[in-house]
Amino acid sequence: MEYTPISPFMRPISHAHLRVVEQPEASVPGKPVNKWELLRELSKAQAAFRISERDLTVLQGLLSFFPDDALGGNAEMVVFPSNKAICERLNGMPCSTMRRHIARLVEAGLLMRRDSPNGKRYVRKHGEERVAFGFDLSPLYCRAEEIARAAEAVREAEDRVRRLREVVSLMRRDLAALAEFGEEIQPGLGLWDQLRDKAVLTARALRRKLVLEELSAYRAELEALLDHARNVIDGPETEEMNTNDASFERHHHNSNTESIDLEPALEKGGAAAGAPDVETDALGADVEEADTRRVPKIPLHLVIAGCPSLKTFYQGDIRHWHQLFDAACHVRPAMGISASAWEEAQRFMGPEQASIVVVAMLERFADIRSPGGYLRALTSKAAAGEFSCGPMVMALMSRRNAA
Repeated sequence: MEYTPISPFMRPISHAHLRVVEQPEASVPGKPVNKWELLRELSKAQAAFRISERDLTVLQGLLSFFPDDALGGNAEMVVFPSNKAICERLNGMPCSTMRRHIARLVEAGLLMRRDSPNGKRYVRKHGEERVAFGFDLSPLYCRAEEIARAAEAVREAEDRVRRLREVVSLMRRDLAALAEFGEEIQPGLGLWDQLRDKAVLTARALRRKLVLEELSAYRAELEALLDHARNVIDGPETEEMNTNDASFERHHHNSNTESIDLEPALEKGGAAAGAPDVETDALGADVEEADTRRVPKIPLHLVIAGCPSLKTFYQGDIRHWHQLFDAACHVRPAMGISASAWEEAQRFMGPEQASIVVVAMLERFADIRSPGGYLRALTSKAAAGEFSCGPMVMALMSRRNAA
């Protein structure tokens, strides 16, 4: 029979609680921790500790009775409010409900009861000694590092989902673009209807909050369709159409003085005013934008040909726009471009054009003083409708041919 320790008032002590009490001193945070920051971290990692939002509300109420903003140091971390005071601070929560949530916090090892001989909560002084009976917050403090690690793991998982969701969204648009392109060069082929149908179904699925496993399944299925479609349309006809597109971009370049050689001297702090808003879902993913924004006019193979340095830093195949996006995400941190600058560029340029800009910057990285400031400046121009990535790529192609 397993032994379950109990408190003096016959309340069972959780095993999670015992693990906190028995943990070595080395695991205890070495400095005070802001109680509200710790609560926010716990809120992010609440699933890992099997607590609910209502449990966190009660814990927030208990923390409000602790006079200091920081837990730790030499201060005793026991609060001793009455049940009535706690319920009043929780906007009239029923006492029975409050006790139930406190029991869950104790079971989770985030709170400890320190019971007085008569079961009341109070503080008593004996000379310079001070003895408090109530709720001990020290387990919460002792697990601060564990809570921080759990919260960071949740953020990393959310970031993986956001990135994979964006990749699937780009693959869906790749699929729709390939269906349209394939219909032009090989009309009547049933594959194009299949691609269009799959693109529509994927767009509908992306309106929901998909988990990582679901997004991975969509990615695998779309990748197989994209590779099959690319193999079907690759050929002389495709090369001829790419040449025509290149001629269009060259003409556009002649009428536009923008190029990567014109690095902005100052970093512009934000997006231009009046830029169009984009409707987003609960995860921040584009909803309407996926149907209105087209892939760049410049052929992908010209981007790859103009930016050979990318192969040094990214070993994967790049045959579709979503793969270029993945490559740009890979090299962006090493170039010193912040996540906020990258997200802003995607918003106003679109992920495909933003990816082209990043890999083009990589090609001339030694000539750019501030990659983050350069990207923000181009983003401001894109927000004002004054930027196209085509001239950048064509300038790189011209520079390479002249070498």
